[in-house]
Amino acid sequence: MHWRILPRSNFGQTVLLIGCLLLINQLVSYVSVAVYVIKPSTQQINQLLARQVELVFKDLQLDLDTLTPLDAIREKLSEDQHMEAFSIPEARKQGLNEATYYRVLSDQMSQYLGGDAEVRITGGDRYLIWIRPPQAPQIWLRVPLSGFDESHISPLTIYLMVIGLLSVLGGWWFARLQSRPLRRLQRAALQVSRGHFPKPLPLSGSAEVMEVTKAFNQMARSMAELEADRNLLLAGVSHDLRTPLTRIRLSTEMMSEQDAFLKEGIEADIDDMNAIIDQFIAFIRGHQDEEIRAQSLDELLQDVAQQEEVRSQDIELLLGDTPAIKLQPVAIKRVIANLVENGLRYGNGWLRLSSGTERGWVWFKVEDNGSGIPLARLDELFEPFKQGDTARGGAGSGLGLAIVKRIVDRHGGEIHVANRRQGGLEAKVRLPRDTGE
Repeated sequence: MHWRILPRSNFGQTVLLIGCLLLINQLVSYVSVAVYVIKPSTQQINQLLARQVELVFKDLQLDLDTLTPLDAIREKLSEDQHMEAFSIPEARKQGLNEATYYRVLSDQMSQYLGGDAEVRITGGDRYLIWIRPPQAPQIWLRVPLSGFDESHISPLTIYLMVIGLLSVLGGWWFARLQSRPLRRLQRAALQVSRGHFPKPLPLSGSAEVMEVTKAFNQMARSMAELEADRNLLLAGVSHDLRTPLTRIRLSTEMMSEQDAFLKEGIEADIDDMNAIIDQFIAFIRGHQDEEIRAQSLDELLQDVAQQEEVRSQDIELLLGDTPAIKLQPVAIKRVIANLVENGLRYGNGWLRLSSGTERGWVWFKVEDNGSGIPLARLDELFEPFKQGDTARGGAGSGLGLAIVKRIVDRHGGEIHVANRRQGGLEAKVRLPRDTGE
């Protein structure tokens, strides 16, 4: 399976682009603040601590003859409530081992104090800074920073979070605003492809999208007018043809018994012409006015099979308990009947109807055991006015399978035809589970 990392929709691509730009902006902002704000502030704090340590050890050597270094430092710090001195064992009991070593701060402190110093920091309810001065390596000085509280989010973090959130929301709203007219245009184009002509779309979005929408409205209006003119022309032609055909049929009724053979031939021709007119009407209209409702394909397949059994045609059923989907029952039933009729006409007495489900699709299949079709002619099978065994167009105008293709397309489905390995032809129709408007 091929996985796509980048989104294909305009909305997804816009959101991804804005998200990447915001991420870069956040990183640059964080680095800038860290370099130009936090780092100088940290250096200043470290320098102040170094000066405080220097003051502790200033003139301390005068008392070292009578006191130990630790006692001398504690005596000098007795008046300072902001710094404490510990021996190494005492410092470990006070949590020195849990403190985090900072190499950058240690190097700065070593530079300020003129010797090898070490700086560690303990987090928690308050920050504790541990300093091992080069003047007394066996002693640890601890300085509490009461102004720093780890339980509260820093203003910088709040600033970055707010700016990031507002930027993401703004980018999402902008991308949604830009993609909304495109989604509306896509849905309208899908309706037009199925023979439905929606009302003119509102002009909104960018200038380019508005121009495309305006062109689409004009195209849909022209197609609707063309469809109306074609239906009017078809109604006129069918009326003009049926009137003389009716007169011819009445004339045949007046023919003598000696002309019975001629009379039967004329009536058969009249029936064929009426059937051709009906096919033209069905091809043009395509059941546009039929109501869409939920129904199972299995029910339609069983109805067609029962009708053929009345005509002494035995059909094998292999139904897969398909769920009900939204469709035009009469139109889909006509699709099944046309495929069954072609299968019975060109098969060798065997026909099978089967159904099932796939991911997002419901399908049915019509199989026969005839001679099949040459591969070179499979592509033209559903073209109008293709007649004869070579393309299985059927008797009459050759519109039977063209009507099938048009109805399936209007339902948003697919039809695939192939030769069976066992011989014969199979036609598989797939309809989406969400068929219908």
